[in-house]
Amino acid sequence: MNLSPEAYKKVLEAENPLDFTSSLIVKLKGGDFKSKDLVSVSGQTVDEIMRNSTIEKSTTRPQLTQKETKKPTVEPKPKEETKKPTVEPKPKEETKKPTVEPKPKEETKKPSSISDFKKESDVKEKYVNKENAEALETVENKKVKFKRNLTKTNVEYDFKIIQDTSKKSYTSGELENLIAYFQSRYEKLANILVKRPELKNYTKVADIEEGQSNLSLILMVREIRSTKNGHKLIEFEDDTGTIPILFSNKNEEVFKEAEKLVKDEVIGVLADKNGDLAIGNEIINPGVMRIPKKEMDFSIVFLSDVHIGSLTFLEDAFTRFIDWINCEFGNEEQVKIAESVKYLVIGGDIVDGIGVYPNQEKELAIKDITQQYNEAARFLGNIRSDIKIIIAPGNHDASRVAEPQPAVPEEYAKALYELDNVEFISNPGVVSLDGINVLIYHGRSFDDLVMAVKEFTHEKNDLLMEELLKKRHLAPIYGERTPLASELEDYLVIDEVPDVFHTGHVHINTHKKYNGIHLINSGTFQTQTEFQKIYNIEPTPAEVPVLYKGKYKCLKFI
Repeated sequence: MNLSPEAYKKVLEAENPLDFTSSLIVKLKGGDFKSKDLVSVSGQTVDEIMRNSTIEKSTTRPQLTQKETKKPTVEPKPKEETKKPTVEPKPKEETKKPTVEPKPKEETKKPSSISDFKKESDVKEKYVNKENAEALETVENKKVKFKRNLTKTNVEYDFKIIQDTSKKSYTSGELENLIAYFQSRYEKLANILVKRPELKNYTKVADIEEGQSNLSLILMVREIRSTKNGHKLIEFEDDTGTIPILFSNKNEEVFKEAEKLVKDEVIGVLADKNGDLAIGNEIINPGVMRIPKKEMDFSIVFLSDVHIGSLTFLEDAFTRFIDWINCEFGNEEQVKIAESVKYLVIGGDIVDGIGVYPNQEKELAIKDITQQYNEAARFLGNIRSDIKIIIAPGNHDASRVAEPQPAVPEEYAKALYELDNVEFISNPGVVSLDGINVLIYHGRSFDDLVMAVKEFTHEKNDLLMEELLKKRHLAPIYGERTPLASELEDYLVIDEVPDVFHTGHVHINTHKKYNGIHLINSGTFQTQTEFQKIYNIEPTPAEVPVLYKGKYKCLKFI
């Protein structure tokens, strides 16, 4: 909800603008208004309410009941309604909401617990109790220093876009494109595999000599079958021919690896050939080598699957997150983390989208895609201006469905493009943040991996990320639930090993460090969806991962 210039003027002219705004919200939400009337409240609407009530004479801020606040998607904070420091709510007024007022004993807990989070006034009171006037002044000044569009930031960024496929789509969808796509995949991954000593002198299928017993091959999986005795019989191919290889269940180690193979991935195989039958002895994934640790004197926050526009979007929690990142919410340690934040990475599904699945409109609070992005701009526009925000699309965003997805187009997200600290990138995309390389991938291919390999689950998506790194491909299975564009080049091959691999999609927060790489799934700001109920998937809403000067932290806002 926002105010037209005329309505905004009437609010400012009220005897007590803050109390007037609070009462106005109650009247609007309790009145006979449609959602479209509340997107931008006109001066005429304000006059109508004033004529029918004594709202202009209100002198006390009402306590909103649960019934009055049940639609979180249209309950903005007074400071977001007015957006000027002259009408910014006072701390003592903010603490009137009992739902967010912590107990004093919770001040000593670790920052990873939600019960730690306190109102801005609690932070100030702590400073006052310590008679630390300088710290108090710092907290108060941050409001003015970092508010959007009030002052420009003088922070220097070493920000580079390493991979962005937004304007590199050359496919026409013809068969020749599909052949070129798989040739690109094979060649890229073969160039990685050939660096392994065992595959340095690999043989093409067509070059296997009669009577040759030891095989060293680089192959793409064509078809996977199980024999009646429970062995794996896999047909492979390269650009010269095909070959079937049997993986016996008596060789437990190699059989376990064979069970993780999926169609269309590229691997190395060491096998023994006896007549027409080849027996696999070893499977060699492209994999990743351990990377050296890089020092960080700043922090990166990771978000995804915010789903603004959905009825199940957690606006109150997201507002608390905005307050925290602005250093206006949290205990002393949490504010210290917020002060160090330099980058915010959003890995897709910032909005809920339109027509993503059947009957989605029944679950939408905002049923227009542009208005959803406008609402997203309202939230992100409140983030302090010294934080650079990087946004990639997901399957709910207004980008093409097939991966790689170009960046969200300005046509739909003009309000976000007008924020001067926002950068847009494709899905997948790679950015360098002061020397820390971050691979951003929304994670839709997780659905295919879970269906193809019995030991994988959505809940353990850190293992899914690890497996994609081993395969050095973000979506190896072609033709399943994840639509892939048959580009002339396969942009989903992981060419360079990142420092951070960030995903979303499954709404479950996880973290793991694998060979020195941070694997982070940032969860969601949406409660359990109907789809997740069917598959018994329990989300972890409002858990925000932070790479705090190189160390993983997780802050909870619900």
